[in-house]
Amino acid sequence: MSEQDGSAAVRDEVAAARRIVVKVGSSSLTTAAGGLDADRVDALVDVLAKFTDGPGGPGGTGDAGGKEIVLVSSGAIAAGLAPLGLERRPRDLARQQAAASVGQGLLVARYTASFARYGRRVGQVLLTTDDTSRRAHYRNATRTLDQLLAMGAVPIVNENDTVATDEIRFGDNDRLAALVAHLVRADLLVLLSDVDGLYDGDPRTPGTSRIAEVTGPKDLDGVSIGSAGRSGVGTGGMVTKVEAARIAAAAGVPVVLTSASRAGDALLGRPTGTFFHRTGRRSADRLLWLAHASAPRGALTLDDGAVRAVVERRTSLLPAGIAAVEGEFTAGDPVELRDTEGRAVARGLVNFDAKEIPRLIGRSTRELARELGPAYEREVVHRDDLVVLHT
Repeated sequence: MSEQDGSAAVRDEVAAARRIVVKVGSSSLTTAAGGLDADRVDALVDVLAKFTDGPGGPGGTGDAGGKEIVLVSSGAIAAGLAPLGLERRPRDLARQQAAASVGQGLLVARYTASFARYGRRVGQVLLTTDDTSRRAHYRNATRTLDQLLAMGAVPIVNENDTVATDEIRFGDNDRLAALVAHLVRADLLVLLSDVDGLYDGDPRTPGTSRIAEVTGPKDLDGVSIGSAGRSGVGTGGMVTKVEAARIAAAAGVPVVLTSASRAGDALLGRPTGTFFHRTGRRSADRLLWLAHASAPRGALTLDDGAVRAVVERRTSLLPAGIAAVEGEFTAGDPVELRDTEGRAVARGLVNFDAKEIPRLIGRSTRELARELGPAYEREVVHRDDLVVLHT
């Protein structure tokens, strides 16, 4: 396939996507002073409404309409800065939560008014990592988003910064967007930034060039990726966007990374930004959240034989392979599996409470069943609830 044919195939794949997750950052929605920029919000909604309208509808023409769009929007904390008299994003969690409390209402009100111009309703969905790492919460979030889309509403998703603590935060909405794309079984993830794609260096430096396509991790070898955004009102930079693209692509969701001003071109499949090809297939829901969204409640140290069994042969973890336990957790919690040097090699859902494990360490399941009963003749972490980490 020629380069031209490859580009055409990319455009066709993007244009054919029906369910799309779009993520927009704070810097694309707010002023330098920290307040919402109504014109920027309206400009983004003008584009999205065109694609969510049916063909021939009030905003759509031809094949542009008829798509289902989930919008993952940052901006709550940034929107709350000016009303609270804050000159910059606070560092402490309490004031961040206060700013989010004020700003989230302003953000959704602005989206509600803007989409109303096209006769579209919006629904607010606030998530924490518990909503993607706990299976019951995960299913509830999936049902809510599916129902909103089925009823013609546009879900506006954000991290629940008002109540989230450091221990249960996604950290940035780029990673949240990748997980939401998997959660709603999206055909495409579009990451909107203040930069028109991924460059092979600082885009402000002469001689750097935009990377049009990424087919896998090796394409980024030697590429310098900046860590900070330009505006100072958000938490993410290019590093978080590339990591989000990697997560989504590995889960079978292709990604377009471009600027908010080129959102329309991206959704039409026109050559813009950087296109990340899918590198994997859609996996079981629980494995993606286990790897990227769950917060380990503790850790199990494995001996060398257990590490090989778990990592290379993808077997379950048995009590005989455990060397040590730390943390306070209960059965069903996610835990980190480490080698003897303390490196995390896997993550899984544990079948025992932390206080039970010390008497299981190094013993066979048959021995434990004889002494403690048949309930102890089982895996500490079953292979179906275990994901190997790429270290």
